[in-house]
Amino acid sequence: MLPRPVLAWLAILALAILNGALREAVLVPNLGKTAGYVTSGVLLAALVLLVAISLAPWMRLASARRAMGVGALWLVMTVVFEFGFGIARGKPWTDIVAAYRFADGNIWPLVLVVVLFAPLAGWRLRARP
Repeated sequence: MLPRPVLAWLAILALAILNGALREAVLVPNLGKTAGYVTSGVLLAALVLLVAISLAPWMRLASARRAMGVGALWLVMTVVFEFGFGIARGKPWTDIVAAYRFADGNIWPLVLVVVLFAPLAGWRLRARP
């Protein structure tokens, strides 16, 4: 059985995939690339926070240190997934790394900061003894 923080991250992954589909099918065509990417990034960051806050007690985050450990785990899993998925799709390294720069409304680096600190926010708001 997978540890609870990994299961929570899998829920975030599913939401991120749906967010990407929404971005490509609705947001970018209707808002333009820059506004579509910003909106998608803000939405994904909010979803990550929502999952972390909602599931903090279930994940048994017993301390700020444990919460930051979960955030670090989520960050590593996210970056590994992004690079692995990009490589599996045959994307060149330049395209994969481009997502980590602020360009054309891309706020992915800020989303990663939220991924790192979301479990701590969840612990502070919901699971703190």
